[in-house]
Amino acid sequence: MPISAPDGILLAVRGLAAGYGAIRVLQQIDLEVRAGQVVALVGPNGAGKSTLLKALSGMIPKTAGTVTFAGQDITRFTTRACGRLGLAHVIEGHRVLPSLTVEENLLLAALDQPASVRRSRVEEACRVFPEIAEKHSLRAGTLSGGQQQMLVIAQGIVREPKLLLLDEPSAGLAPILIDRVLEVVAAFRAKGTAVLLVEQAVEKALRIADRVHVLVHGRIVLATDAKAARAPGVLERAYLGSAQPA
Repeated sequence: MPISAPDGILLAVRGLAAGYGAIRVLQQIDLEVRAGQVVALVGPNGAGKSTLLKALSGMIPKTAGTVTFAGQDITRFTTRACGRLGLAHVIEGHRVLPSLTVEENLLLAALDQPASVRRSRVEEACRVFPEIAEKHSLRAGTLSGGQQQMLVIAQGIVREPKLLLLDEPSAGLAPILIDRVLEVVAAFRAKGTAVLLVEQAVEKALRIADRVHVLVHGRIVLATDAKAARAPGVLERAYLGSAQPA
């Protein structure tokens, strides 16, 4: 089961700023994720959603603020160090290694895990996605686009994270496959895994989320529970800048 701080908060972000070189994309980000909670991060294109996930997982440096995970300050941690603590990041547009088999892709993702549990975690990922389990011996490059996306998410599963950062997991998928992916996200929560989800299918994401944060121009402008966010006009006002900053 995920380990959290005494107050139940697994991830706590305070005053975070980050960007690329001299370009500051994120400013004064405050965000919390509790164990077993799905938090949807939504906003217009270019708002900084992917940048935020990259900053949280150590892919890009933070220029201000702090990030605490499972009670530990990880502000300056590398991506690998974050992964060892149980924070896994499935990157938008990430692709599998096409020349390796499905099984080899999964085993590679589990390389940092103890050898004694590596195989069992791969088997668990295959149970979640039977669509790719039956193709375990095929080269990943022969899979359809939807199956490759499932394999990418399965690579996150084998790490058995406490918190999974999912960046646009349904990008390019048919509607029926979007529902399938989001069913898996809901299953993560049922097992106690927290998920911070960036998703373009906003209405579908809000149906499985506990809370929602709206990011506009690098700032959180709304933070509320998902039910409140589904009320007419709430997200529209946040996107257009008429909501009060969170």
